[in-house]
Amino acid sequence: MARALVSSARLPIARLGFECLPVQIASAGDAAARRFIEFFTATIRNKNTRLAYAVAVREFFSWCQARGFQTLDLIEPVVVAAYIDSHPASKPTVKQHLAAIRMLFNWLVTGQIMPTNPAASVRGPSHVVKRGKTPVLTIDEARMLIDSIDTSTVIGLRDRALIGVMVYSFARVSAAVSMIVEDFYPEGKRWWLRLHEKGGKRHEVPAHHNADEYLDAYLKATDIASDKRSPLFRSIDRIGRITNRGMTRNDALRMVKRRAAAANLSRKISCHSFRATGITAYLENGGTVENAQAIAAHESPRTTKLYDRTSDEITLDEIERITI
Repeated sequence: MARALVSSARLPIARLGFECLPVQIASAGDAAARRFIEFFTATIRNKNTRLAYAVAVREFFSWCQARGFQTLDLIEPVVVAAYIDSHPASKPTVKQHLAAIRMLFNWLVTGQIMPTNPAASVRGPSHVVKRGKTPVLTIDEARMLIDSIDTSTVIGLRDRALIGVMVYSFARVSAAVSMIVEDFYPEGKRWWLRLHEKGGKRHEVPAHHNADEYLDAYLKATDIASDKRSPLFRSIDRIGRITNRGMTRNDALRMVKRRAAAANLSRKISCHSFRATGITAYLENGGTVENAQAIAAHESPRTTKLYDRTSDEITLDEIERITI
């Protein structure tokens, strides 16, 4: 019965990379199997989080099985701690894996599959970040990149509009490519952007005049403005015609890499770079962290500050004050 649950069309956990249930779950019976599947299919709504947690859980149970911990009752806090201590990944990844394991066991405890959570008392590695690692473009580099795009074609107009949305609204790429045509809409004398950010948050921000201009040119060239419920940013076929299919995050990343290379910019630039670039440019021009947080839809100002690179320019000057 437990194996049948995995292949069930109603509970497609196999899509998360599980060929079969972990042996520890399968040996605990049908109730455990159902609870395990529900953890991924019913409690985690964000697709990316679901996939990341599935990887974490799969690797943990494989590690346990290889060391003889083949039933749930054998997995104690010391086992979880040993796994975390031996994990070869970076500290942020290890912390994420521990969070996934802890949440799964908590779900099993509340479902009366296990008496206690063996991961509850296990501490992850200490990791404090005060500066993000996302590559940031200078204002001149961002302007050069946008201006380098050939807008005599539909694909050029689309790419400029997408980059414009990410720069001027601080939008995550997933929110930008998920936009439909009616998410660019007029309200009073201004046009607005409606973004569906992670966590199911609907976030609305005024469109910067440049983003407004780029989107307007793109919509006029493609004649899709009347198709309100269709994807805003669409893929292009091999002969340069726009399709009805929306772009994916990977499509956007490939586009950004291609445009960056054409402009002789760093290949490390990613879609997230535009979010960080927009925030930094805003703060350099006198914007406040509080307002940047609101525009970016961050839960905490500490997250916004990770994107703030305004202090980078003064670092060398300050160091040179050491006149020994």
